[in-house]
Amino acid sequence: MQSQEFKISDRCLNGLIVTDVHNPSDVQRIPELFEHPQFFVGGPYSNEIIQGQKCSDCWFISALAATSTVKGLVEKYCVARDEQVGVYGFVFWRDMRWVSVIVDDLLYTSVPKYEELSIAEKALFQNEKERYNASARKGSKTLYFAKSGTVGETWVPLVEKAYAKLHGDYGSLYSGYASEGVEDLTGGVSSFIQCKDILDTDHFWTHELLQANRDRLFACSFQGLSPTRNGNFNATISGLWSNHSYSVLRTLDYKGKRFLVIRNPCGQAEWSGPWADGSKDWTAEWLGALPHLGHVFGDPGKFIMEYKDFLSCFEQVDRTRLFDSSWTMRYDVLRVPSRPFPESGFGYGDICFSFTLSKTTFIIIVLSQLDVRYFKAIAPQCYWNFDFILFRRGKKEPVDISTHSRFSSRSVSLEFPDLEEGEYIVHCRLDKIPFSDKTNTDEWSQSKLARVVSERAISESVATNFDADFHTKHRPIPVDILAGQDFTDLSRKALQLKDKKKERSHDAASESSKPESVSSDDTKTAVGMNPPSTTTITTITTVREPSKVTTNTKEVVWFGARPVDVLDDDHDTGPGHSASPEHSRPSSPVSEAPPADTGSPFLGLKVYTSKEAAVTVKGQLREDVKASFEGLTVAEWNSFAI
Repeated sequence: MQSQEFKISDRCLNGLIVTDVHNPSDVQRIPELFEHPQFFVGGPYSNEIIQGQKCSDCWFISALAATSTVKGLVEKYCVARDEQVGVYGFVFWRDMRWVSVIVDDLLYTSVPKYEELSIAEKALFQNEKERYNASARKGSKTLYFAKSGTVGETWVPLVEKAYAKLHGDYGSLYSGYASEGVEDLTGGVSSFIQCKDILDTDHFWTHELLQANRDRLFACSFQGLSPTRNGNFNATISGLWSNHSYSVLRTLDYKGKRFLVIRNPCGQAEWSGPWADGSKDWTAEWLGALPHLGHVFGDPGKFIMEYKDFLSCFEQVDRTRLFDSSWTMRYDVLRVPSRPFPESGFGYGDICFSFTLSKTTFIIIVLSQLDVRYFKAIAPQCYWNFDFILFRRGKKEPVDISTHSRFSSRSVSLEFPDLEEGEYIVHCRLDKIPFSDKTNTDEWSQSKLARVVSERAISESVATNFDADFHTKHRPIPVDILAGQDFTDLSRKALQLKDKKKERSHDAASESSKPESVSSDDTKTAVGMNPPSTTTITTITTVREPSKVTTNTKEVVWFGARPVDVLDDDHDTGPGHSASPEHSRPSSPVSEAPPADTGSPFLGLKVYTSKEAAVTVKGQLREDVKASFEGLTVAEWNSFAI
């Protein structure tokens, strides 16, 4: 049975804005493609993963290859399947939560049906349809998108299909960062390192790259080469492609040399420099390193580089930190009102976060914006770059400053092996980069647009100050809320809830009018219960036993352990499900104008610690307290400094 949310005949190929034009020849079920299909053949391995020639998602295929190097990691996002029926379940991390995705076994192929062949083409197969089907329309070679290099293995194209469904269509997978792909597959935290900024290369090798496939994964890339002098738009660095993501599979110290095993997700076009397959460097003295590196000459797309060549060829290293069940995560997300350009200059003062740490512990602080890949076609006409500075409350000297986010990336972070207990302030600096959008929206599919708008709402509903009232008309009600009730039942409950809120508001007003002082703890509780404009969401990351969760309008049963899970104290929802109203855009981009604050970014602070350390996170907006600052002179502002 076909998935109605991701119909193979409609919606799932191209996005609202077409980047790669996808024109597959046909669609076939897995049993039609393979004689003896298996989801895994002996387990997932990196050398089985081959990028499709028709999709610019090398970054995601590179992420798949990286996750396959850690035993048991792929199985954590491939959670359920019924191969006989042709139904497969996956989980992905998106915007502070786990999202479940179910797909069928229909896959796009690049080989036409026999009836579509020309007379000359039919003659090549002696005008026999069965001969043609058995020869040309069988096996992984016929697949239009990603495939496995192992005969009959199916997990690679199915994971790619599920990930495309997560973001609306295959077209949405155009271009990205490998570390963010790993983040989506594992729930880890991605970051990047510019190779030219690695001052202590020995330390980076020992404390970072040698830890590959333990608690972190790596990928690498470099920017395009200029064709100005030689006119060569396809120039390579000893066989390495520019603007292309490579996976770091393994690292090894051997007889005083530092080696890396790297893979091109396309399964071809390998490194041709020192230590390449068949290189003169591979004398009898060094051939003994190959078993330790897990490499044999001829592996498609895999090659070996020495560390010094790696640093000289690649410009950027993507790194994703992995978490196990000993970690917890708390977060808060806010929609930041965007000041009009050029008033929204690069600087601090629009948003800050605070968090309290109960004990000295290892901590990772992440400032991130929402993943807009699904709805980037209707995203505001600007990009947001950002960084942050960390202070201890009451101290003027910063604890540390994050790197600046790279173009269109989702997050920046800081790590501290032993940050002391106490209260900390995070001030964020925003950089608004407008761009001109000349998209012809008249050609957009309105049904496709409606789905994109709804998905944007699900993402943005994680914000504490999400504008629920504005977007109510676009909100699809989850089936677990509708179950067993008609609209009269729901209306009655809504009215009762409003009456209770009025009573609580009246009681709170009466309490505030009493002359007795309020203790510090009571004040914190009151702020959390009845804030002026924002509240604090506290979440705890755990690994749960197999459980039943609800996602949108479909009930799904999870099988097996997941890498990380998020429980929201304020909303009783499961992974992939949002009980909050959804964000919207007018159904017709021509007839109605977008809301005035359409350029507002959604920023969140995530704090990862060990379970033993209690953390509370709270965000604040300058907009919420702007009345306090009205009429102040520059001198009066300066007097606030510590």
